[in-house]
Amino acid sequence: MSTVIVIAKETLPGKVKTRLHPDLSYEDAAAVAAAALADTMLTVQSLPASRRILLFDGETPPPWSEHFEIVPQTAGGLDERIAAAFDAATGRTVLVGMDTPQLHAQHLSAFFSPSAEADAWMGPANDGGWWALGMEQPRGDLIRGVPMSTERTGAAQLVRLRAAGLRVEMLPTLTDIDTVDDALTVARAIPGSRFAMALSVCLRPEAINGTSS
Repeated sequence: MSTVIVIAKETLPGKVKTRLHPDLSYEDAAAVAAAALADTMLTVQSLPASRRILLFDGETPPPWSEHFEIVPQTAGGLDERIAAAFDAATGRTVLVGMDTPQLHAQHLSAFFSPSAEADAWMGPANDGGWWALGMEQPRGDLIRGVPMSTERTGAAQLVRLRAAGLRVEMLPTLTDIDTVDDALTVARAIPGSRFAMALSVCLRPEAINGTSS
C-alpha cells in the first residue's frame, strides 16, 4: 500500500504566493498558484498510489479534488501539520507540495519501486527546502521540530532522518516557486502546462519564451 499526500492551501488572493507580488498582482499570483496546484494534482492522479490525500487548508476544495480524500490541516506550524499527517498515515507514504508543478511520475519512480531498499525518500528543492518527503513507516516525530521554510530545512530534515537510522534515498532536485524568476524557470520547463499558460496571461510572452522584444 502506498499513499501520496498533497499539502495545499486555498488559492485566495493575498493568501498564496505573496512573494510573487508586486511583479504579479495578488489576483494573478493566486491564479498562478491555482494552476500549479492543478498540474500537481493531475500528476498525482496518474501515480500508482493506493491512496491520494489532499491535506487542505481552506474552505473550498480545488478542482479535481473529487479524486482525493480531503483531510483538513491541523493547527500549528508547518512542521506540526505535516507531522500530524504522517502520524495518521499507514504504509509507505510520501508528501509533496503545490509549488513544483513540473512534478511528473519519473521524479517519484524510486518511491514507487517495488524493489526499493530505502526507509525514507527526500526530494531537495533549489531553495534549500524539500519538495517531497516519504517514509516506509510514517513517523511524525521525525518531522516535528524541524525548522520549516528556511534555506536549511532540507539539510535539517535529512539529519533528522539519518539520525534515526533510516536509509534515505534522494530524489531529483526541483525548483520550488518562490519568486517570479523561479516561476519563469519552471514555466519554460513545462510549456503547455496549466501553470505556464496561467503565467503567460500575467507576463509578456517574451518573458515566458526567454526572448527579448
